Amino acid sequence: MSRRAPRQRSRQIALQVLYAMDSARAGRDTGTRKETIEETFESVADHFDLPEGARSFAAQLATGTTANLEGIDALIGRHARNWRISRMPAVDRNVLRLATYELLYTDTPDSVVIDQAIDLARRFGSDTSPPFVNGVLDAVARDRLPRSANSGAD
Repeated sequence: MSRRAPRQRSRQIALQVLYAMDSARAGRDTGTRKETIEETFESVADHFDLPEGARSFAAQLATGTTANLEGIDALIGRHARNWRISRMPAVDRNVLRLATYELLYTDTPDSVVIDQAIDLARRFGSDTSPPFVNGVLDAVARDRLPRSANSGAD
């Protein structure tokens, strides 16, 4: 359980960073200077007491998701029937982005990624968020290439 709890917190921090970046990108941020992902991460992560490993995992999730955003959004868009990415609630959109990155680029088991994403959607989204996130991520997980073909390092 102790290993799981820091990873849950890592995902929460990464989600907050992605949400902040998404809000700034959408013009809801009144500041004139756009922060980098690293600056936003530091700003958010400084409010949490995390072991170094959990902080590192949160940074990996946030920066990796941002670096691969175009492909991640395209994959989500193929499976979110009748929903454009830009029209999704911001929490749902960013939970899906985070989990899709984790499905594609980490060795976390699919079932864990999906369960954790549903938990984030339940905690931070609306009543309709958990089933929506579950359905889209289940389709993404079934559609993507096997991990060994994706990673190139295996």
